[in-house]
Amino acid sequence: MAGFELICPAGTPGALRAAVEAGADAVYLGFRDETNARNFPGLNFSRDEARDAVRMAHARGVKVFVAINTYPRAGAPGPWRQAVDDAARIGADAVILADIGLLDYAARQHSGLRLHLSVQASAANADAIGLYQREFGIRRVVLPRVLTVPEIKRLNGALGVETEVFVFGGMCPMAEGRCSLSSYATGESPNLNGVCSPASSVRYETRGAEMVSRLGPFTINRFAADEQAGYPTLCKGRFRAAGSTSYLFEEPTSLNALALLPDLRDAGVLGLKIEGRQRGRAYIAQVVASHRAALDAFERGRAATPAASLAALTEGGSATTGAYDKRWR
Repeated sequence: MAGFELICPAGTPGALRAAVEAGADAVYLGFRDETNARNFPGLNFSRDEARDAVRMAHARGVKVFVAINTYPRAGAPGPWRQAVDDAARIGADAVILADIGLLDYAARQHSGLRLHLSVQASAANADAIGLYQREFGIRRVVLPRVLTVPEIKRLNGALGVETEVFVFGGMCPMAEGRCSLSSYATGESPNLNGVCSPASSVRYETRGAEMVSRLGPFTINRFAADEQAGYPTLCKGRFRAAGSTSYLFEEPTSLNALALLPDLRDAGVLGLKIEGRQRGRAYIAQVVASHRAALDAFERGRAATPAASLAALTEGGSATTGAYDKRWR
């Protein structure tokens, strides 16, 4: 089996350059509109910037994947189809798609364009992934962060497509592509509008000795003076239920699966993905360089020791291996 492919986030041209210089095998980016699931102000690429990014990355032997992974609005597929056309035109190595109609469009209009199934499609079993392979010719699936390593191994044994998994960064627990929590709180969703917990709906308020985080009309958390305040998303909020207050869905923590490299190799995984297109250049450079060093050491047969330099970059100062080796509450 070939070595792991390290796939890194790029929210801006500067972040892309940092990822390439730090050792990415591939970078993924989105156009500056609602067609990708990180549609935040100040992020993403114009068509000209994306074209230049492809040229620069290819000159360094690095691939570029374009994420077009939101769902087209009913009766208005134009922007999403145009994004696919533009990705093909600028020479992207693959497009990352979730919507069935868009996959069909891309397969029919651009037969030579490599299709990756987005995590936003929530395809987590062999029957579903096999359907996407037969009907649209997908070459890779980005697996949702809900599977254990043994489950991933069984999937790879049953599939004829490459698999890609997240190994570091923020957690989007349990239900990528099916989450309505942000829509409930703010009227905007990652699946349709490309935003989860949009910044315009976020507020931090000081109340006595506490820091209160709010999302739209909802209080998401209360932090004591000695606690690090996280970004307010409903899935990582702290709420009172059944007589106690706790993180009901997931704690504010980051995924770090570097310790599982031997298991992921044994499971047949090809792509290792770092989350974080909202992150700045310094973060990208450090995270990508740490993973490059860890992967190179692993490929040389040395122990895959998680990089200590990543500890300070985790959410809330803590990390988890997520569903890969635990059960969700």
